[in-house]
Amino acid sequence: MAATLLAVVPAVASAATRPTATTGGATKVTPTSVRLVGSVNPNGARTTYLFQYGTTTLYGTSTPITVAGTGTSKITVRVDVANLAPATRYHYRIVAHNVKGDGAGGDRNFKTKVQPLALSLFAKPNPVPFGKGTVLAGVLTGTGKEGKQIVLQQSPFPHTQGFTQVGSPVVTNAQGAFSFNTVGVALNTQFRVLLQSKPSVMSPIVGVGVAPRVSTHVSSTHVSSGARVRFSGVVRPRHNGSRVVIQRKRGSRWRFIAATKLHTRDATSSKYSRRVVIRHGGSYRVLVDSADGIYVPSTGRTVRIHLR
Repeated sequence: MAATLLAVVPAVASAATRPTATTGGATKVTPTSVRLVGSVNPNGARTTYLFQYGTTTLYGTSTPITVAGTGTSKITVRVDVANLAPATRYHYRIVAHNVKGDGAGGDRNFKTKVQPLALSLFAKPNPVPFGKGTVLAGVLTGTGKEGKQIVLQQSPFPHTQGFTQVGSPVVTNAQGAFSFNTVGVALNTQFRVLLQSKPSVMSPIVGVGVAPRVSTHVSSTHVSSGARVRFSGVVRPRHNGSRVVIQRKRGSRWRFIAATKLHTRDATSSKYSRRVVIRHGGSYRVLVDSADGIYVPSTGRTVRIHLR
């Protein structure tokens, strides 16, 4: 009985041959990834396999080597491939190897899907000082991002009139980037950009705030404890009725000291004035709070007051 078994083992080993491999289809194709399918028959010897792929039949890239076993029947194998270029045709094939040699499947190809276009937008600076402008820029991403016309639209406060176009369209560069330089902003305004050609693509809305210009004057910076110091100044543009808060810095936070309101100075500006009892030296400032939403809160310069 033992002699019979010994006779059989060499016969099975000698029957092993080089593997056979068949290139299958490409599934789950996205703009940047794919699943490659194939089959391998190890034909009785320990066999490994990989997929070769590239934009020509020279391939140039391969998947990691994977073990297919030592069986004698065909098995189906699958490998996921990532980091592909959108809208690009790729060639691929499966290659298997064992001690008896190599087996390669035939060449097949697939094309990755188009990367959908998308728009981003940002403003710098934001907020902007009253009377100044901001740069609105962004990037068009996706397949066909170069040379596309981008339209800028705005909706000023109170944002009830819808969006209207600002200036002329600009064209994206090779990287899909675009910029609208020094766009004037008179009051809090929402902006967005659109792709002028089809398919229709719109960016998220970006709100740009306008900070009024606040001047700050104090009647004295060296006083005795309990003395009164008058804070006064001018705010542009005119925004009568807005709350003016005098603050003192304690640690890392600004604390409320006193408040008043803006009053008319002239056709283009408002003014404020408020006497404050000074009991502590330190850093003080004036905050103008535009609660109606036309402007963003804005501060004047920091003033250092010393106690004698």
